[in-house]
Amino acid sequence: MKTDRDAIALVKELDGLPLALSAAGAYLEHVTTSFSDYLRLYKASWLKLQRTSPQLSSYEDRSLYTTWQITFDRIEQRNAASAKLLKLWAYFGRQDVWFELLRHANSADYEWIRKLTEDELNFNEAVALLCSFGLVDADRSLQQQSGSGGYSVHSCVHSWTVFVLNKEWDEGLARLALTCVASEVPSTNEKDWWLLQRRLLQHATRQDLFIVDGKVDIDGLDWAFHNLGNLYSDQGKLAEAEKMYIRALQGKEEVLGPDHTSTLDTVNNLGILYKDQGKLAEAEKMYIRALQGYEEALGPDHTSTLDTVNNLGNLYADQGKLAGAEKMYIRALQGYEEALGPDHTSTLDTVNNLGNLYADQGKLAEAEKMYIRALQGKEEALGPDHTSTLDTVNNLGILYADQGKLAEAEKMYIRALQGKEEALGPDHTLTLNTVNNLGLLYADQGKLAEAEAMYSRALQGYEEALGPKHILTLIMIHNIGLLYADQGKLAEAEVMYAQALHGYEEALGPKHKFILEAVNDLGALYTKRVKLVEAGTMLTRALSGREEVHGVKHTSTLQTVNNLGYLYSKEGKLAEAEAMYSRALQGYEDALGPELVLYIPALNTMFNFGDLFSQTDRKDKAKVMYTRALSGYTTVQGPSSKWCSEIAGRLKALQLTPAETETQYTPTETGMPGTKSWLRRFLRNLRT
Repeated sequence: MKTDRDAIALVKELDGLPLALSAAGAYLEHVTTSFSDYLRLYKASWLKLQRTSPQLSSYEDRSLYTTWQITFDRIEQRNAASAKLLKLWAYFGRQDVWFELLRHANSADYEWIRKLTEDELNFNEAVALLCSFGLVDADRSLQQQSGSGGYSVHSCVHSWTVFVLNKEWDEGLARLALTCVASEVPSTNEKDWWLLQRRLLQHATRQDLFIVDGKVDIDGLDWAFHNLGNLYSDQGKLAEAEKMYIRALQGKEEVLGPDHTSTLDTVNNLGILYKDQGKLAEAEKMYIRALQGYEEALGPDHTSTLDTVNNLGNLYADQGKLAGAEKMYIRALQGYEEALGPDHTSTLDTVNNLGNLYADQGKLAEAEKMYIRALQGKEEALGPDHTSTLDTVNNLGILYADQGKLAEAEKMYIRALQGKEEALGPDHTLTLNTVNNLGLLYADQGKLAEAEAMYSRALQGYEEALGPKHILTLIMIHNIGLLYADQGKLAEAEVMYAQALHGYEEALGPKHKFILEAVNDLGALYTKRVKLVEAGTMLTRALSGREEVHGVKHTSTLQTVNNLGYLYSKEGKLAEAEAMYSRALQGYEDALGPELVLYIPALNTMFNFGDLFSQTDRKDKAKVMYTRALSGYTTVQGPSSKWCSEIAGRLKALQLTPAETETQYTPTETGMPGTKSWLRRFLRNLRT
């Protein structure tokens, strides 16, 4: 009975708090002591805690923290390494600490951590004691996902380790934790790298807080900041990555010098980051500095040199300097094949990038060959679900969409999206890129509600991850403008186009391809809204820019040629309109061959040409154009799409007398469906 009364007194003292009761129960299970003795220890420890930690004033703090202090003292007696591990935990995130995370903790100042990590059995023994006393929990699900189980502490326990066990800041433990996290950051070529990076992210975020607050001596940690920059960059946290890279660069320049290869590594990665942020001029400066330094230090054929050559190719492609991009890619590809072999992942990355370039140049057959080579090689080298493999799957989807093979494109996008959601999470920017591409595809298929759902998801994700002025956010605003135009919401579309154009002009050079796309789309919209003077200004600007950037026969240039033809027809300049349509259609035929009938921009030109022939009373030619366009739209979008209905109505009208036409059929002023191939092309993943 006495034991029962003591037990009841203890429960009352702990006020029924589950965590305190759990800790007390675990202690009593593993220690031969009575309830009354535990209650005595509890009160004595609380008096000690009150003296050392006056901020612990609440009754809940008293119950929990005193219970854990009793338990901690017993753990320290049983295994000092267990107690020290719990103290170190304050400098990590509270969840998912595992053996491999600590294996790089070779500190001359901490003999205990070397012994703890020299053998996994030592680690298991130490953490098992913490688990047995109820302070730490094992997470078996992590072992199933990654092969290495993790351990977590409750948030209240973690707070106790921070404010009580570490009431005085331990600089050595903080550096130790930062070293552990930075040393574990994997390269993207490693198997399941994304799983490990996701596990590290919460611990890196905790280190970031210490660094920002100036609590860590940063001397000698430049390599760690570089690695954390890689982690943040790979995880789409670009602002955090920039801070880390700049810290690393400043330290390396001071300690190693501006031309040391380690310094150049950070310069190169800053170039990648600036490119991802849309800061193309800053990116080019970084790449050129890195390339010149590598060539001088390592030679023109070293793989580090070739990596930067490849990256410059990516940048030139984004800037619309396609000839320069091709020169860089071919140099990188030849160098990789000679140094690493034709099936190495670096070689395959450049093969993928050449596919992107050929697609940008309208060389769709050559692009497909490159993508298939890259995909087959990556599936064999990395596996079908690796994010690099999924990048190429996504790019094949883009190519199929550009070719009008929308069913094949949808299969590729869905495979890429499912893989990226599982590997990177639903809100990662690389996942959102494929979400956007699915939206573009649904718009091309006439599934406007599904397209809008995809766009809304992508826009919200980009705004949260990157901010309202980032290039990806602006592209989504542009996409929504295209969708509004397809829905006939022309005033709303104009607002979106203008907002996107203003953002592009602030962020990019005056002849950047994104600016030219927005100018082209605004010109087409002004034509639909019968603002013909404004339309002419915009379309002339777009055509001049595209001819200079892409060339006179590029498919993007031909789209503006078509739009000018549509404007001329509105202005009654029918001869000029016919010349534009002829130029556009001939250009598409030269670029695409038999695939012409599956390419929506070419079908748009046929549709417009049919209208022109009908307007000039050349019914036979009108029927030919309408029939070709109808066949293509039916294949690509299905027979029930509104464009098929429009052409069917026009074909029917050609069979009627003028009086019958006036009473039975009036063509709607819908304008042509826009093409989004340039948007898909931008969202290719050019990562190395």
